[in-house]
Amino acid sequence: MAKELRPAILLLLLLTLILGVAYPLGMTGLAQLLFPYQANGSLILGKNGTVIGSELIGQNFASEKYFHGRPSVTTGTDAQGNSVAEPYNAANSLGSQLGPTAKALIDRVTADSATLKAENPSTPVPVDLVTTSASGFDPDITPAAALFQVPRVAKARGLSEDRVRQLVQDNIEGRFLGLVGEPHVNVLKLNMALDGLGG
Repeated sequence: MAKELRPAILLLLLLTLILGVAYPLGMTGLAQLLFPYQANGSLILGKNGTVIGSELIGQNFASEKYFHGRPSVTTGTDAQGNSVAEPYNAANSLGSQLGPTAKALIDRVTADSATLKAENPSTPVPVDLVTTSASGFDPDITPAAALFQVPRVAKARGLSEDRVRQLVQDNIEGRFLGLVGEPHVNVLKLNMALDGLGG
């Protein structure tokens, strides 16, 4: 019996060392060497060098003076253990579990659309301002969604719409290698650039 177990145990230990220790350490070292920014979380630093967020995780900007990201349905837990809405909770990635015919979803999208339409009645409401992403904390919005918010942000900051619109244009990121993905705007970077304008 021991004769049959010995090779199995040795193989288990060998594979554990290779796949559980050497491979992860090798990949971590390679990632740090080749892609240090991405390997460390794509962190965005403020003026004083402190981390203010990540390019990969959206943040909840509620003030009228800032551009808003996509709605987030992530949740958290209150002191009594109840599930509560906690937008952009990076510890709880999830999308809405509501199907396209769910009354709660239809009601929320209808209400959000009406609120946004009142904010900017001359422009159609971009779909990504009323629908959630699969992760629950998408950091990007479409250029149309950013441009839709220009009048509100310009008014709240006392800036000209043209100046804010140009800021959005300057922050549009194109397709990767000109082929992959869609043009998008990172909301955190845009809001940082907006703070740089003042107002």
